[in-house]
Amino acid sequence: MALRSARERIIQTLTFELIGVALVSPLYVGLVGAPVADSILLITLLSVVILVWSPLHNVVFDFCELRFANRLASDRPHRVRVFHALSHEITAVMITFPLMIVVGGHSLMQALSLNVGLTLFYSGYAYVFHPAYDKLRPVRCPVGAKIAPGSPQEPRISGG
Repeated sequence: MALRSARERIIQTLTFELIGVALVSPLYVGLVGAPVADSILLITLLSVVILVWSPLHNVVFDFCELRFANRLASDRPHRVRVFHALSHEITAVMITFPLMIVVGGHSLMQALSLNVGLTLFYSGYAYVFHPAYDKLRPVRCPVGAKIAPGSPQEPRISGG
């Protein structure tokens, strides 16, 4: 079975979150008008929650995709990438919503609006980030691992 290693998942997740925080933090400060320290605290807490959630979501998604579609994550087609990004963001909203209310001090509607905004941003960002990451760091199959037919890693026999 060919899945990303734990080390590779950590690199992928940290890279995704660090870039995401760098992009979102200034936007949040500008939109909400909260003090910078409070904004950084909330965005950092949200990031930590997502740092725990993302690898769990991705491993389960990759495992299911390999098991049911016999496909590696790096070979994921467009429609499945869209579903992957959306499933991640929908579950992330469910997990982070209470933090937006308690730590951010937002009303239910403000928290919902901000979460929808973050979801839209991160869905687009995930859709761009993951294919780029897969191109830069594709899943490597260990010797003897089962490789999905048609995978770019499937050995080709040259005619001759």
